[in-house]
Order: sequence, then structure tokens, then C-alpha cells
Amino acid sequence: MSKPIVTVSQLNRYIASKFEEDSHFGGLFVRGEISNFTGHYASGHLYMSLKDEGSVIKAVMFKGNASRLKFKLYDGLKVTAYGRVGVYEKGGNYQLYIEDIMPDGEGALWLAFEELKKKLSAEGLFDESLKKPIPKYPETVGIITSPTGAAVQDILNILKRRYPLARVIVYPVTVQGITASGEIAAAIKRANAEKRADVLIVGRGGGSIEDLWAFNEEQTVRAVFSSEIPVISAVGHETDFTLCDLAADLRAPTPSAAAELATPDTAMLSASMQTVSLRMKNALLKLTESRREKLKRLKTDLQKSTLKLCAERSQELDYITEKLTNSVKKLLGEKKHAAQLIAFRLAALDPKAVLKRGYAVVTVDGRNVTSSKMLKKGDRAEIMLASGCATAEIIETEGNNDEF
Repeated sequence: MSKPIVTVSQLNRYIASKFEEDSHFGGLFVRGEISNFTGHYASGHLYMSLKDEGSVIKAVMFKGNASRLKFKLYDGLKVTAYGRVGVYEKGGNYQLYIEDIMPDGEGALWLAFEELKKKLSAEGLFDESLKKPIPKYPETVGIITSPTGAAVQDILNILKRRYPLARVIVYPVTVQGITASGEIAAAIKRANAEKRADVLIVGRGGGSIEDLWAFNEEQTVRAVFSSEIPVISAVGHETDFTLCDLAADLRAPTPSAAAELATPDTAMLSASMQTVSLRMKNALLKLTESRREKLKRLKTDLQKSTLKLCAERSQELDYITEKLTNSVKKLLGEKKHAAQLIAFRLAALDPKAVLKRGYAVVTVDGRNVTSSKMLKKGDRAEIMLASGCATAEIIETEGNNDEF
């Protein structure tokens, strides 16, 4: 039985299918040193080889995965790559298709740390002038950490002891592993959306640089920086340092210290309140005594000024009274003199006064007789004298001349 003849393409496709069917070639972690590195800037794909002391394998990292890199690749860098082995059918060679890649070893992690630190610092994420103040008396404290770790218990115990007035909201997240960074960033965004917390504590207990790496991830750092709620970073022990510490509004050396920095101490507040209360009491007593003395001085001054004013007003009243009395006397004298003149004139015009001088009033039939022409012989005339009256009969009239 003769074997079939296949084309090169068919052969390469068959070999590729065998790689795809074998689970050993999928989901591999491969450690090696980068060589022949090339970044294709037009497509965004990264091409390289991974080698060790005895062998080499070609590798490619496509743009979608390469865009998530947090550090630069270069020849000689030792890395651990994750991906699958497949066949590039057109070239007829197998290669590693890298999905994720990390610097190999702690030194390489610090390299990634420094590169991301440099990048974010250039963008201003660590600018001290942008730090928000931590509220002195928060009503609600938000805690973003693992709900099962020792760190959350330390924070809760210290908050309860120092400042039991504050409410506490725990946003549970994983703080280690591939999903940790996304969960921490999502919890920070959720806390800001809910707007219930006045301050956030973001952190975990101590560990290796690999354990703490979620707090060096770019999305975690950006979420901390973008938080409208002030953030206290509390990652690891005092010697541990992460990029979240630089982006946060305040760094605490430990989670326990973060709880102390986030809240005031009620015991110290109570002592301070007592001191302030005593100072206020003394100040009020001093002020009361000062006002009392001032009131006494004002009362004395008022009495003196009142007496002085009364004396002055009494003297003015005497002067006015005397002046008014003199004016009244003068006015009465003038009126009396005028009245005397009028009385004198009236007396001069009084008919009785004329009669007393020997004159008489003659009337006939009730008419005053002022001329002899008004009389005729035989008229009976009434004669009014200064004292008494008489009746006369006209016997004869003469002297018709009215002029004397």
C-alpha cells in the first residue's frame, strides 16, 4: 500500500494540528533569556528568541498582549513567559506564542518597578502638590483589603479602640495573584461611586515583592491616584515600599499605623476637651470679673455724671426762672401802665366826670338836646346832673349859633 503524497502546506498544517491537540503545548511557563529582540512598530507585535545554556526557541507576542507590558524587553533580559507552542505554517517552524511575560526573579521585578515608577512620575501621579488632606474627624472609614487577613483585624481593632464613633465599611478584595490588581482598582472606584467613606485605607500585610506586586500594578496605582476620597496606603511592613504608597495621599508604614493616621484618639480628644473646657471656664470667669468691675466703674461714673448734670441743670433752671420772672414783672408793669393810661382815657371820656364839672345832659322825648334849635317853647326837658335829675319847661329859646 503506497503512502499518499502531501504538499508542504498540508504537512505543516498537520504538524500544527498535532501541537494544538497536545495539551502539553498549551498554557506553558517557559524561562529563558531574550535574544534577537525586535519590536515591529507598525504592527505592534514583538519578536524574539528565548534561550538557555543548551537551546533556543523563537517566540512572538502579538500587539494585544504586548500593549499590557509594564516594562521594556531587551536582549539579555531573563524572563518567564506564559503561552502556547504552535507552528508558523508559512515558515515551517514552531515557536512560542507569548500571552504574558514577567521579568524572572526579584531583581527583574524591581526593574519593572523602576520603569513604571519613572513613567507614572513623569505623568505627575506622585506630585506632592496634588495630595488631598486626610479629614481630622471622619464619620466613615473605608477599608480595601483581604477580609480574612490579619491586616483587616488589626485595623478594625485599632479603629474600635481609638475612635469608636466612626463607621467602618470593608470592601473585600484579594490582595495577591493575577486578579488582585483589578479587584483593588474596582473597589476604589466603587467606594468613590457610593460616596459613603470619608477616607480609604488600601493595603495588606507584609510579604515578598511578588506577594505585594498587585500594589505595583499600573491600574491599581492609577485608581489610587484618581480617587476623590483621600487614600492612605498601608502595604506590608515599614520597610516595604510600593507605587501605591507614592500615589496615595498619605503612606502608612503598616496597616495598624494607617488606622491611627486615619482617625483621632478619643482619649487624647477627651483630655484635650477637658483642657479646652478648663481654659474656657477660666476665661469666662476672668471676663465676668472684668465686666463686673467695668460695670461698677460705669455705675460710679454714671452717678457722678448724673449728680453733676443735675446740678448744672438746676443752676440753668434757676437762671431761666429768674429771667422768666423778670420778664413777667416787666411785662406786667408795661401792661399795668398801659391799663392805667386806658383807664385815665376812659375816665376822661366818662359823661359823669363831665357832669361833675357842672355840665348837664338835656333830653327831650329821649333825644339828647345839643342845639337850641331842637327846643321850642313849652317842651318838657329832662335834665341829668352829676347827682340826680330835674324836669324843666322851656319858656324861651335863643342863641341859634352852634359855634362857641
